[in-house]
Amino acid sequence: MTGSILIADDHPLFRQALAMAAAAVRPNARIVECANLPTALNEAIAADDLILILLDLKMPGAEGYSGVALLHAEKPGIPILVVSSAEAAQAARNAVRFGAVGFLGKDAGLDAIEQAIAAALDGRKIEAPVDDAVDTVAAQIASLTPTQLKVLLGVMKGRLNKQIAYDLGVGEATVKAHMTAILKKLDVQNRTQAVLAAKALGLELVHD
Repeated sequence: MTGSILIADDHPLFRQALAMAAAAVRPNARIVECANLPTALNEAIAADDLILILLDLKMPGAEGYSGVALLHAEKPGIPILVVSSAEAAQAARNAVRFGAVGFLGKDAGLDAIEQAIAAALDGRKIEAPVDDAVDTVAAQIASLTPTQLKVLLGVMKGRLNKQIAYDLGVGEATVKAHMTAILKKLDVQNRTQAVLAAKALGLELVHD
């Protein structure tokens, strides 16, 4: 099976370990390595033969589960395996809610990583425990388009519409239209409620 495997992690040595594991499972796959989320998003969008994304939650440009949400929005049919040092139980639950197929701690051995990669490529997915309130919000956030997610993340940074418009290279009216759609999809009345809804699912941005 050919295709591309995207590895998004800001630690070179761990990227190398993931590349070794991926190559062992899919020897003919093209390995693409990225050290930050914006580059990973660009590579994911450009790759028309993508078969798997290996993603670190904590990397430049990614806060909370924004990396999972954004990559899943861009490539909804591609399995995302989260490999992170985040607290395993809670991180696994939320990562799956945002579109990942599995979660693996960074302390896992090479054999375990290879097994997880093989499972993801075979279409196997871990299930998150049912929580109606959390799952409803997760589904609402998952319904956002990639641009809408970027607008929401801009709001969570405290940026004004004109600043978000500049960041995304669009007009302020376009941002307002996206914000209206976001409020409708999240079933909330204003920007503050939208931010609270996203924070409830781990999309809280950490300011330096």
